[in-house]
Amino acid sequence: MKRKARIGLMRDYFDEKKKFWVPGSGLKLLDAMPNVEYQMFPEFKKETTPDQIAGFDMVVSFRQLWTRQSLVGNDQLISIHRGGVGYERLDVPALTDAGIMLFITPDSVRRPMGVVYLTFILALNMRLLTKDKLIREGRWAEQSHYQGWGLLGRTLGAVGVGNIGHEMFKLALPLGMKHIAYDPYLKLEAVADVGVQMVDLKTVLKESDMLCVICPLNEETRHLIGEKELKTMKKSAFLINAARGPIVDEAALIRALNEGWIRGAGLDVFEQEPIQKDNPLLKMDNVILTPHALAQTDQTFSYMWEVIVGQMSALMRGETPFKLVNTEVRDSPILKKKLKKFKEDIS
Repeated sequence: MKRKARIGLMRDYFDEKKKFWVPGSGLKLLDAMPNVEYQMFPEFKKETTPDQIAGFDMVVSFRQLWTRQSLVGNDQLISIHRGGVGYERLDVPALTDAGIMLFITPDSVRRPMGVVYLTFILALNMRLLTKDKLIREGRWAEQSHYQGWGLLGRTLGAVGVGNIGHEMFKLALPLGMKHIAYDPYLKLEAVADVGVQMVDLKTVLKESDMLCVICPLNEETRHLIGEKELKTMKKSAFLINAARGPIVDEAALIRALNEGWIRGAGLDVFEQEPIQKDNPLLKMDNVILTPHALAQTDQTFSYMWEVIVGQMSALMRGETPFKLVNTEVRDSPILKKKLKKFKEDIS
């Protein structure tokens, strides 16, 4: 008797009561897949261990680390499906060496993340939280002391563009701002439709009224925005980071906010997550903080799971799905051997 394909679900998709917290039809989509069985990991571990993934053909991962040690002794796992676009928590060369495909779902976060940046832009410039505080504290008469800043003619800048940056600029078009960006890997024609002028890093830092950090985290971008860069910005500028915390030197950013190098910031990501209770950012009134979750909506997760289930279905049909990160793994003899056995086992 042929077996069913076995799918492992990382524990971070479940709460402390083992209830699946993700909105949408994720598990229902898995239930509807023929010849598939899935299982929640019994516990969350900071780093994935070999015993956790033993016996699974595919794994859906979110926050856990994947290292070379995680894969020791495993000769069955063929794919990891990571919701979202970032994958810095996974050792991609180690996955490739082990014959394991890594898939992501960038299209599921393109619009939601574009909306995240627009949300910060509007909330910061309209001083939304400050005005909310005024009315809650009975300080109505002080309303004229906290005027916002108009966007027409201001400069919206981005460090890194890609799909999310392109979507942000698209959403911002009706606001009438000047669009500039720094991205050494992007050609001008890729963003011509959203009116973006490509400039160098110094220029985007110096001219932006709202500077959005949208690049991926890697060794080139770690602490890309530090003291020197923050002091290059306008004193009236806002820094917005919803990409990854370590791209910005947080200690330097704290000094910048305290000492007035820049006007304020909107942060959905931090160097250490969860943010520590003694972090000075928590006491500042010129920064808006959210827990790396502003893009998490019902539509985000629904589409994410549709993509992941589609990727898994394609693998079961013997096809290579879209959004494969480590494309070189397709030539791996180890993967080819595992795929052959997988097909024989479930067909």
